[in-house]
Amino acid sequence: MSDKVLRGMISAALALPLKQRLRLMGWAVRQIVAPLAGYRKRSMDNLAHVWPDMPEADRRRIADAVSDNAGRTMIENYDVPGLLARMASASVTGDGLPAMEQARAEGRPILFVTGHYGNFEAPRAALVARGWRIGGLYRPMANPFFNEHYAANMHALSDPVFEQGRRGTMGLLRHIREGGMGVLLFDVYSSDGVPIDFLGQPAPTLTSAADIALKTGALFVPFFGIRQSDGQSFKAVFEAPIPHGDPVEMMREATARLEARIKEDPAQWFWIHRRWKPRRQAKRQRKRAAANMGP
Repeated sequence: MSDKVLRGMISAALALPLKQRLRLMGWAVRQIVAPLAGYRKRSMDNLAHVWPDMPEADRRRIADAVSDNAGRTMIENYDVPGLLARMASASVTGDGLPAMEQARAEGRPILFVTGHYGNFEAPRAALVARGWRIGGLYRPMANPFFNEHYAANMHALSDPVFEQGRRGTMGLLRHIREGGMGVLLFDVYSSDGVPIDFLGQPAPTLTSAADIALKTGALFVPFFGIRQSDGQSFKAVFEAPIPHGDPVEMMREATARLEARIKEDPAQWFWIHRRWKPRRQAKRQRKRAAANMGP
């Protein structure tokens, strides 16, 4: 039932002109979904965790803007032809472009990394619209009915796309090793991750993106799809590649690049994520400490 309701909402929104569609979905998630689902509170709690001195009014303003961006992003990514058409003429900049072009000419693989900032699919769409073929890895939705059309939408932008997990990671690794290009988002909590400070607080972070780059020799390029002030256009920025080295240090640098963007405009990052889970981290630390003490 929830999938049918969501499909109906998406279909109705896609029937509207772009400006009205984005405004509607932003409003719906900000005013209806976020308060009911607890997204606003979670965003505000996360903001308080990293910036405890921030006034509550500022936290609420950012949390509402985050929900608005989430609604716009969702409906943008359901209109793949429209997103490709818009990004074909979008601004594509950054210090990483010369190295990317050289790698493409030489057949060297490229692994693009980013976080849930702005619209993370916009830069991929910009390159696909210019003739690039870029695969990706996605996290499946809990609702299998919703996941069916969500996954189909991911494939529609550019194949190959792999479902997150051991099998999917191996598939992406094989694609990159064969000289392909792919995208990975690294800013999600993982109990298997290495604690890396993110906005001043430790956040378990997987090194799998750096590991893949090292195993395949892929260029390791951070990128960002930055939503502009009109609420509907983007600037795709491809930053200077991160040099190969220790995988933890590579991910620390990728994290620092994302931090810089968030500090520039906090409302564009997805504060709805349970990125830090401080209670769970503390519990795991207590268990490790007890195990190390022994009998």
